[in-house]
Amino acid sequence: MLNEKRIILMTKMASYEANEGKKNVTIGSYFRSDYIGWQVLKSIISATIAFVVVFGMYIFYDFEVFMMDIYKMDLLEFAKQVLTMYLRLIVIYAMISYVVYTIRYNRAVKSLRVYQMNLRRLADMYRQ
Repeated sequence: MLNEKRIILMTKMASYEANEGKKNVTIGSYFRSDYIGWQVLKSIISATIAFVVVFGMYIFYDFEVFMMDIYKMDLLEFAKQVLTMYLRLIVIYAMISYVVYTIRYNRAVKSLRVYQMNLRRLADMYRQ
């Protein structure tokens, strides 16, 4: 005999598995620190690549003026300014990434707990 509550619960769980469940299961398979650390590391690498590209575009935008001014400027001071900008970018980007991926991990774990609770409820329905 068909149980309407069981069918509704199974449909809800199947929808979760098909949509966000796949992503949450992969996130939930990591330890919290491993997941967040890996994502922050990927973000830092991406920010470094973006900084290099933007800095290269800045230099090549007016390359002739840059080459004429390179003999007049203090190269050590210029390198310090560039390094300071890079470190600021990386620190800010890493902090934002840490917050974002901490929230994502917590939401995924909470969602997986609800899914596990629904699995237990479904198992209990089958036992009855």
